[in-house]
Amino acid sequence: MKPPWTEITLQVPAAGVDLVSYVLTDQGAAGVVTAVHKLDTFIPPAPDQPDIGDQTLHGYFPAVDNSEELCVRLRAALVDVAPLIPGLNPGDLLVRQVAEDDWAENWKQHFKPFRVGPLLIRPTWEQEQPAADETLLQIDPGMAFGTGSHATTRLCLEALVAIFSRKPPRRVLDVGTGSGILAIAAALLGAGHVVGCDIEEEACRVAKANAVLNRVEERLDLNLTPLEKIPGRFDLVLANILAEENVRLSAPLRRHLADEGSLVLSGILEEKVPLVREAFDPLFNRPAQLLLQEEWACLVYRG
Repeated sequence: MKPPWTEITLQVPAAGVDLVSYVLTDQGAAGVVTAVHKLDTFIPPAPDQPDIGDQTLHGYFPAVDNSEELCVRLRAALVDVAPLIPGLNPGDLLVRQVAEDDWAENWKQHFKPFRVGPLLIRPTWEQEQPAADETLLQIDPGMAFGTGSHATTRLCLEALVAIFSRKPPRRVLDVGTGSGILAIAAALLGAGHVVGCDIEEEACRVAKANAVLNRVEERLDLNLTPLEKIPGRFDLVLANILAEENVRLSAPLRRHLADEGSLVLSGILEEKVPLVREAFDPLFNRPAQLLLQEEWACLVYRG
């Protein structure tokens, strides 16, 4: 039996790790590991210490028979972003076939508990306990995108918490749910019904497992239904997907938003904010709120 994953390895300048990781995910990577350090038995790495210099990045794709075709596709995608990352060499890709456990443990050292508003977001292998006024959100992303530590997801979480602090939305739609972290956060903060959709079957499986872990499965409907076929309108719509996908789905995203509802768009490079605003500004009477973190942006519209 052949190994289940094709690993693509490349060197990336530290400033470009987030962008290249997102490119690999967009091209089908089920998991990405960055800045894998050799662990000292007695001295764990400092999770808040910034990485500098070139970083080794590993992207894990479902096993392919022709790895050269995959490399050609990845090189083309990386060439598009190379002008934004001085020092990136899109042609320098290494390929090997790996088993499941070869990567699953590596990235865990970089996913540490963190807080957004009243939420303590904690991976399942950590033990930190929430304070008396905090709500615990446990997450095991498995092979799905979404630990919350990436700027795009964190921006969504911050926008979501702010919206719930004003008036908890009753119905929430999470487009591109990934690990289910945003859908679960909405349920834990008080949403009565949350729909999460994704194009990846594995993402839905992981999201459902995380919903059970957080005991909110009865309020979550996680499925593979295309956005255009999801019925109803929602008080809050979340779309943490790439800028171009947000633009492509602008009409159905707007249609699914209830009167006076909020639309949160993320996965947007700061330089692509004008592209997204060009598509969405005409659909709303009020200007978007712009949130920024690192090179990423989040837009919040009100219906």
